[in-house]
Amino acid sequence: MEIQVHTLNDVQIAEVSSELTIINQVEDGLDLMGSLYYQGFDRIVIYEKNITHDFFDLKTGIAGEILQKFSTYRVRLAIVGDFAKYKSKSLNDFIFESNKRQHVSFVSTCDEALKILSHK
Repeated sequence: MEIQVHTLNDVQIAEVSSELTIINQVEDGLDLMGSLYYQGFDRIVIYEKNITHDFFDLKTGIAGEILQKFSTYRVRLAIVGDFAKYKSKSLNDFIFESNKRQHVSFVSTCDEALKILSHK
């Protein structure tokens, strides 16, 4: 796992990338958030390809549990990927509502994620 630090508008953002799946279960998401928060990051970019496919099946509860913790601890998150491939109406509604609030954002590019997360 690699962490690239971006500083925009005096805000530090951690971009997490890997060739492997980083988040396979709820605990992995919490560990990642805790580790990065401990290092001083409250804004994180992660890629869809690094998250288990079960996350995007809302019935599993993985997304809800992880994102609730991010919200509780006020850690902003942007997930970068191609979400058009998911045909679930409930997931698409979830993504739409999340993007309106911008605490958790689902975006198509890292640049878009950095732009959203760099606003104070």
